[in-house]
Amino acid sequence: MPKSQPARANLGFRGGPEAARGGTPEKPKNFKKTFSTFIVYLKPYWGSFILVSLLAIFSAVFAIVSPKFLGKMTDVIVQGLLNKTQIDFISIAKIAYWLIALYIFSAIFSYLQGWIMTNISQKITFNFRRDISLKISKLPLRYFDRHENGDIVSRITNDVETISQNLNQSLIQILSSVIMVIGILAMMFTISWQMTIIAVIVLPLSFVFIRYIVKHSQHYYDKQQSALGRMDGHIDEMFSNHVIVKTFNGESRSISRFNEINKELYDSGWKSQFLSGLMMPLMHFISNLGYVAVAVVGAWLALAGRVSIGGIQAFIQYMGQFTQPITQAANIASVFQVTAAAAERIFIFLNEEEENIELNTIDIPSIVSGEVSFNNVCFGYLSGHQIIKNFTAHIKPKSNIAIVGPTGAGKTTIVNLLMRFYEINSGAIIIDGVDIAKMKRQNVRQLFGMVLQDTWLFNGTVAENIAFGKPDATKEQIIEAAQSAHIDHFIRTLAHGYDTVIGDSIDSISAGEKQLLTIARAILANAPMLILDEATSSVDTRTEILIQSAMDKLTQGRTSFVIAHRLSTIKNADLILVMRDGAIVEQGKHMALLKKSGFYASLYNSQFSE
Repeated sequence: MPKSQPARANLGFRGGPEAARGGTPEKPKNFKKTFSTFIVYLKPYWGSFILVSLLAIFSAVFAIVSPKFLGKMTDVIVQGLLNKTQIDFISIAKIAYWLIALYIFSAIFSYLQGWIMTNISQKITFNFRRDISLKISKLPLRYFDRHENGDIVSRITNDVETISQNLNQSLIQILSSVIMVIGILAMMFTISWQMTIIAVIVLPLSFVFIRYIVKHSQHYYDKQQSALGRMDGHIDEMFSNHVIVKTFNGESRSISRFNEINKELYDSGWKSQFLSGLMMPLMHFISNLGYVAVAVVGAWLALAGRVSIGGIQAFIQYMGQFTQPITQAANIASVFQVTAAAAERIFIFLNEEEENIELNTIDIPSIVSGEVSFNNVCFGYLSGHQIIKNFTAHIKPKSNIAIVGPTGAGKTTIVNLLMRFYEINSGAIIIDGVDIAKMKRQNVRQLFGMVLQDTWLFNGTVAENIAFGKPDATKEQIIEAAQSAHIDHFIRTLAHGYDTVIGDSIDSISAGEKQLLTIARAILANAPMLILDEATSSVDTRTEILIQSAMDKLTQGRTSFVIAHRLSTIKNADLILVMRDGAIVEQGKHMALLKKSGFYASLYNSQFSE
């Protein structure tokens, strides 16, 4: 395939995507757009947010008032010591009771708001996963041809999990920080406006540093998430094809590529964490400067009799609480950057172009005979670069059609168009007099059973794998299909028979046995038409002979399209379509094509020449 040509659909077809891969592409980041989109997901929970806000206010008020009571307790003790009278322990006990009550109520309200926010964050992440799952079903195959599977999985797992973990913490801390700053500021003014001015000076200085650090670290957080997606894609490719990697001694290249991505992940992670790590030392430094200034001014005011010792103690506590929200803001800033980067990757995925919405569709015929017509079909993966050129063919009902040609001739592309994995640029494909472009894609695909060269089994029982195309099949129907595919005997040798759990990565099942299971799946689906992509290529000669009768039974009475690589397997085809460069160059039966001594004859002879 030319490099300029996008890859074919790789849902089991040989010759998967050759498009450039490399994880998530770098794109301009738009924080405002991401934030406004995120608000849409929060909108259904505004009532809960209001309740959380009220709980946060109550919790903050109780936490803010407590230093005032501690200051009063200190004043009672100092007054008794200075006046050389007995300390009023009764008053101290009353204040202590109030303090205990304040702490308890503050803890209860804090727990309640945490519980509600956890519920909200889990619902939002549930909605993310649901929307991503729905989006996947609406995306055209070209998207999956051009993006790594690992990167897509990373958005569903890593990015969503990042939001889930950080959403609860970030929103509560933002809300609490705002309330605490306002409340503490008010309480500090009641003690001393002079010391409050000193404390307030700390605030703009802190925000200046935070804004500067956030601005420079956001870029590295974006690169970190992107590199993480590429790493997931690389690991998925290498581990799912580890036999091929070892066969061709590709371990060193795989490790080299991994180290390259890992180095980028290390660099971006180190820089982002380093910049974010600067926030805390800077905040502590500015806070300590504020403490020194407050201590000096407070001592002067105390000597002047304008502030009590208990008031200074309360103010210093408020000073610590006042800088705490700023410190929390520093932590939130780094957490929020990671969350924003993850959310933006998800929103980019959710905004990808979907398959065209199907309007005014026509129902499939109640009885499908299997007559197929290709009328001047033209198609190209890229505009201006046609792969299929004026493809025209008429397929009679219940006939066996073989599609042959060299690699890159467009054989698999024709099947992709027939299944509406891609939409044609011009022309029409007609089944039983109905243009498939006017049918629902789901209905078109329902007309075909498929047995592909690349087998696919999901993690489930043998019976569930066979019944994938017909979930409501009975156990008897599943067994009958397995018997027709000559796989029943093997299944009964498994530990739990048809209830044995298998998967695509299970090494105890050979490639031929996997192929037999997919053939049984097609037999059970009982579709009126078939697509066979050299279905016996992974089967040994003895097994091929055994299943040939099953394949003949499967194709009998159905229109069958066979993508043939070994031309000896299609001698009995009713019609052979010979393709080259996206067009039909010859068509006819096997012997007639050989007598022409044309392109088909050269292909056939090349496979059997000494």
